[in-house]
Amino acid sequence: MRTYNQRVIHDDPRLRDRAPVFRDRPEAGRALARLLAAHSAGGAFVLAIPCGGVPVGVEIARALGLELDVAPVSKILLPWTTEAGFGAVAFDGSVWVNEDDVRRHALSEKDIADAVADARAKVERRTARLRGGRAALSIAERTVILVDDGIAAGSTMRVATAAVRRLGATRIVLAVPTGHRRAVELLADAADEVYCANIRAPLHFAVADAYANWQDVNEIEAVSFLDPLRREPT
Repeated sequence: MRTYNQRVIHDDPRLRDRAPVFRDRPEAGRALARLLAAHSAGGAFVLAIPCGGVPVGVEIARALGLELDVAPVSKILLPWTTEAGFGAVAFDGSVWVNEDDVRRHALSEKDIADAVADARAKVERRTARLRGGRAALSIAERTVILVDDGIAAGSTMRVATAAVRRLGATRIVLAVPTGHRRAVELLADAADEVYCANIRAPLHFAVADAYANWQDVNEIEAVSFLDPLRREPT
């Protein structure tokens, strides 16, 4: 456990700067659940960021006996790529744009508006599809464990954290199997606690490097992870 700016970061010292360390996302979720054991009581619930965070969040919720919901967030993508972004849209409709990236890439107002609209549509589609018509769990006055499959730059997790804070969570716990050291430290100042089993600090960081078996999770697969948990008796 380490402390930064009065925030607390929990990791597994045996996994520091190692890769790969997990077979797949479900195994990573089980490893993370062991670190989160102290949160198995007290009314916390898990919010998983789709789609990659869903199999991780499902394993945490199952192991700790917690409720689970999804927190769709999407990067606002640069016009010429499907990977790099210059901001993010969160499930509460909030938008964050990195103005430095806008200037660096000389993005026009139309470029920004089109990209934001695409990201917003993706968030709305995933919210409807992954919740399956269920109402969102109430965040107000509760501890929220916000889960993804890893943190590289941390932009989507940062936006999701801000949305959860605005919706009235009393305590925000960020939980990821793997993360870049600098991004984890920066996010620690936005949350009450951070759990990151595998903290690494290479010059070139990729979340995928922590996993022996890595592939994107699509929306159909995310639903297939969520449905069995929702059918289990509470």
